[in-house]
Amino acid sequence: MNGLAIGFDFEPLLELLAMAALVGAVPLLWWQWRHRGDPAAVRLRGLTVLATFLTFDLILIGALTRLTDSGLGCPDWPGCYGNASPIGAHAEILAAQTAMPTGPVTHGKAWMEMLHRYMAGGVGFLLVVLAVLSWRVWSRGRADRARGATVPSPWWATLSLAWVLVQGLFGAWTVTMKLFPAIVTLHLLLALGLLMLLAWQAEAYAPRPLRWPAGLRRAFAAFTLLAIGQVALGGWVSTNYAVLACQDFPTCQGRWLPSADFAQGFTLWRELGRGAHGGWLPFEALTAIHLAHRAGAMIVFAAMLALAWALWRLGATRRDDDSREARRWARRLLAVGAWQLASGLSNVVLGWPLLAALAHTGGAAALLLMCSLVLARLRAGILTVSPT
Repeated sequence: MNGLAIGFDFEPLLELLAMAALVGAVPLLWWQWRHRGDPAAVRLRGLTVLATFLTFDLILIGALTRLTDSGLGCPDWPGCYGNASPIGAHAEILAAQTAMPTGPVTHGKAWMEMLHRYMAGGVGFLLVVLAVLSWRVWSRGRADRARGATVPSPWWATLSLAWVLVQGLFGAWTVTMKLFPAIVTLHLLLALGLLMLLAWQAEAYAPRPLRWPAGLRRAFAAFTLLAIGQVALGGWVSTNYAVLACQDFPTCQGRWLPSADFAQGFTLWRELGRGAHGGWLPFEALTAIHLAHRAGAMIVFAAMLALAWALWRLGATRRDDDSREARRWARRLLAVGAWQLASGLSNVVLGWPLLAALAHTGGAAALLLMCSLVLARLRAGILTVSPT
């Protein structure tokens, strides 16, 4: 253990941290200028919203990295062949690209992978700043809390920072474990979880309560769990490259029930392309993964339609602000559902084009972001006494 610690080269890590600070400083300066003179809670909310926006962008960049097969564009971590950028690794990348022109290491893929790492570092830098500022505001707000004023809890920002550190570990393991499907899928789910957490945190700074009936609140929470499960299935499809196992719709391989191996398809702890016992993963396993996601999509879409109908019906039976807001969320749900249906079908029938794949990932992130916002506002509605 001591030998490993002594032999570790910290220079690429320090250079990557410096690059992360540089990337994060640009939006941080904009935030500082945009919210100059604002109250502390407004400033914290603005920084949280900015981090949420950049996390959404980071998810898309991560998807682009995966979809362009750039995940091993720099096959070490945290640097690229021990350098902070592909510029310093030009000779190593050229040698690898010459040996395998269509392999995992090329100049373009190396830059794509490092762009993802720089962006991730920039988000992490913003969350460090957010955590520090949150604790400063909390420590200075003792007198305000004594008067009964609401001061945002710094534990939200602390949890976000801890979350992104765990996310960084999974990012490192994604590379060092050579795109191990379970690790890559968890890396994606943690990124989406961070997006939801930041959205909830932003609402905590400026609550906008929603007061819907208890049954509708429970239905929305249940739908959110369904959506998370479906996104996890989608991540499993993508990380196992099972999208093209079915290239027709509504049938698969020209049949309603093609041959499928669910046992091997859903053996979670295995290498990429390998089966449960170490051999090559059979095509029937990829078919099973694809079919499971397709079945899940039908269940989630049916639940979405039912939930949107219930929200619309609430808006028709009541005339207050909460009911009108219910109709707005019904329309938003249906819009995202239509987006996901169109982009998902495009992936199948058009042979997984890059734009459709990115659109599908973005739609999934947008759906979970919406769910987090609504749940945060419903919770605020429970905690807030409704006016009589």
